Amino acid sequence: MNFSSKLLENAVNEVAQLPGIGKRTALRLVLHLLKQPKSHTGHLTTALNNLVEEVKLCSSCHNISDVELCEICASSKRNVEIVCVVEDIRDVMAIENTTQFQGLYHVLGGKISPMEGIGPHNLTIEDLIKKVAAGTIKELILALSSTMEGDTTNFYIYKQLQKYEVTVSTIARGISVGDELQYTDEVTLGRSIANRVPFEKSMKY
Repeated sequence: MNFSSKLLENAVNEVAQLPGIGKRTALRLVLHLLKQPKSHTGHLTTALNNLVEEVKLCSSCHNISDVELCEICASSKRNVEIVCVVEDIRDVMAIENTTQFQGLYHVLGGKISPMEGIGPHNLTIEDLIKKVAAGTIKELILALSSTMEGDTTNFYIYKQLQKYEVTVSTIARGISVGDELQYTDEVTLGRSIANRVPFEKSMKY
C-alpha cells in the first residue's frame, strides 16, 4: 500500500494494530477522521488519553473502573455471598445486560492457556482463593466460555477450592460448546445463569 504522506502512513499503521482491523479498514477510519472537524478528533484523542492515564482495576473484583472500588462492588443492593467468575470485562457487561444476576464478580483477566504461555499465576486466581478463604462467599459461579481453555480453568479453580466450604457451580450448557460468553444472546445467557448446575455434575457431561 503506497502512501502519499508519512503522517498518514504512521496513523494507518497504528490503527491497523487494533484487533480485527486490517490496513484497508485502518485507512478508511483514518481518512474518515481527517474529514471530521478538528474538535471531533480532539475529543477522541482526549478520551483515549484519559482512558490510558486514569482507568483503574477495581481493588476487589478486578473489573475496569474509574475509581478504586467499582459501582457493582460498592453497591449495597448486591448479594456479597455469590460471586460469578468471568474472563474479562466483556463478560461482566454481557451478564449485567441479562439482569438475571445480582451477586458480585471476579474477573480473572484471561484463561489458562499453555499454548499461549498463560498459566494460573498470570491470572487473578490466587486473589479469588483468598476471597473464598475469608469465608464470606457461599457460592462461586464459574462462568467461563465453554472452550478447552475455559474448561481447563474451571477445573483448576474447582480443585483449588475443594478444601473450602463453598458451593461451586457452573452456568448451564444452553451455550454451545466453543462459544464465547460475550457473543451469547441475553436470553440464553440469562437462562444459563439462572439454571446453573453444581460443577461436579457438569464434569459428567
